[in-house]
Amino acid sequence: MINRHPTDERLLAFARGALAGGEALLIAAHCDMCPHCAAKVQQFTETEAESAFAESDNIMESPAFSSMLASITQQPVAERILAKEQDEFIELDGRKFKLPRSLKRYSHSTGNWSKLVGKLWQAPVDIGGEGRANFIYMEKGGSVPEHTHKGNELTLVINGAFSDGINDYDSGDFIAMNDSHTHAPFSEDKDGCLVFTIVEEPLHFTSGIARLLNPFSHLFF
Repeated sequence: MINRHPTDERLLAFARGALAGGEALLIAAHCDMCPHCAAKVQQFTETEAESAFAESDNIMESPAFSSMLASITQQPVAERILAKEQDEFIELDGRKFKLPRSLKRYSHSTGNWSKLVGKLWQAPVDIGGEGRANFIYMEKGGSVPEHTHKGNELTLVINGAFSDGINDYDSGDFIAMNDSHTHAPFSEDKDGCLVFTIVEEPLHFTSGIARLLNPFSHLFF
């Protein structure tokens, strides 16, 4: 059951097209999995559209607008190119994980899986722009060492469940962390847990021997 959602402020900004690419991608993927937030975005979009049309009535009635519209409609229609349907799944050791619609197009931009510490796997994803995106899979009993963040960290749970000492998270949950949070994600789900995450800056490990990884954390997360 989905319990963690973007704030209404984030959903409104998403509807307005005012979010950076990575954050917009995470919210779009969350809405693919969450009918509740998808309905909110639809409502916000309709309200914004009504407001925009009301403000543009005078513009649409102007001679300049009529001339521009006539020019556009007289141009030849561009040839439509049918996009090849993107893969719906990513695979790890024979396991297949279905992706939300908004992440399907990145299935071919996903690098090879690499095993990190313990029962933790990572595959980098090239989404363009700033921030570092990864699919991260925790096998049952897998964990990420306790850490905080130098920048924002946005996470979407794709499959399974995990906890981090702050909350419990399930498939579809949207999680936003910043430098005020310290947590240690781990999964005891029988099928483990797959998440998609975007970080602005490398993690900063805060406990035990993992702190020795801080000079190299940019290589892993």
